[in-house]
Amino acid sequence: MADLQAFREETKSWLAENCPKGARGPGEVHTGSTKVTVSADTQAWMEMMAEKGWTVPMWEKEYGGAGLSIAQTQVLFEEMSAIDARPPLVNMGTRMLGPTLLEFGTEDQKKRHLNLIARGGAAWCQGYSEPGAGSDLAGLNTRAVASGDEFIINGQKIWTSGAQNADWMFCLVRTDPDVPKHQGISFVLLPMDQPGVTVRPISLISGSSPFCETFLDNAVAERRDLVGQLNEGWSIGKRLLQHERSGQGGLGPSAARSRPVGVSVDLGVAEVGLSYVGVTDGKISDPALRDEVVQWKMQDAAFKATQRRAGAESQNAKAPGEATSIFKLVGSTLAQDKQELIVKLMGNSGTGWEGAAFSKDEIGATRSWLASKAVTIYGGTNEVQANIIAKRVLGLPD
Repeated sequence: MADLQAFREETKSWLAENCPKGARGPGEVHTGSTKVTVSADTQAWMEMMAEKGWTVPMWEKEYGGAGLSIAQTQVLFEEMSAIDARPPLVNMGTRMLGPTLLEFGTEDQKKRHLNLIARGGAAWCQGYSEPGAGSDLAGLNTRAVASGDEFIINGQKIWTSGAQNADWMFCLVRTDPDVPKHQGISFVLLPMDQPGVTVRPISLISGSSPFCETFLDNAVAERRDLVGQLNEGWSIGKRLLQHERSGQGGLGPSAARSRPVGVSVDLGVAEVGLSYVGVTDGKISDPALRDEVVQWKMQDAAFKATQRRAGAESQNAKAPGEATSIFKLVGSTLAQDKQELIVKLMGNSGTGWEGAAFSKDEIGATRSWLASKAVTIYGGTNEVQANIIAKRVLGLPD
């Protein structure tokens, strides 16, 4: 305990001295993409944290991390939160591929890719879903054919988040079409900047385009970037999804996400403001609306308490398990419900899309509400999570 307190004091002092003013509060977070220009403070913050291994603090030092324990990592994130410091680096490499490579990657793959990820030198995207293989992911048809030291890949991926700015893709491909669909799948890594890769962003109702279509026409992946054994990528792909859902469900220590600029409305009466809801003696006047807010806050508090308990119980676990689906399902539903409540509390002001009649916060809240429609879809739909819980957690029959 004394050592942990000493670590806290050292960390607090270092953060106070080194975290740039421009890396505190709401704002951009470095994604590692070589295609996106960030501010000087965001770049400097990422580089300083990478130098200490604190972009991925729990990874081993030889792979770009700091080798911190879970307790030390939690202290680091608590002290970052105390000064409103944004995460120095967040992408699919740090949250999803990295932990998967630590478990399944070769030593060469770990040293080449993990160190690059930790230094903010590459952003990654996920090549899983296809037009005919979404919830039934094992039905994927993108083919990879071995040719010497390479795989030649042909097919189409969809909903590839951030593909337009990604440097690399981790991808599930079919390498044996003559076996049952859950077999004959391999997990490969391929660079995005090559002639055989075409990316088309998909515009959403929220006005943003975080998802893309990705076309692979004789795209190339090196044989050395086959993760695991040929035709045995399904289990690796599932493990990566567990890491994704673990992050989405809030399990384990994690740095606070950057707050979106222009969206400051919350469920507290003080934050919502008197201009949006009727308030009497510090309470929302409408009893039905007040009850909705209280119910959501109670569910959110219970969820966070369960997160902490599950995180403590799984500290010694080698990797997340199927129970991550519980946290993904509940967490995404709570997030979606929150956005619904926010626009309800805002009344007509919560319907603003553009124009001088609405403030930046009001327009931001409306777009966040629209964007929240996707949270129960990406990372596996709620229906998929319910199936996993029924079969893998509860052991119910098909």
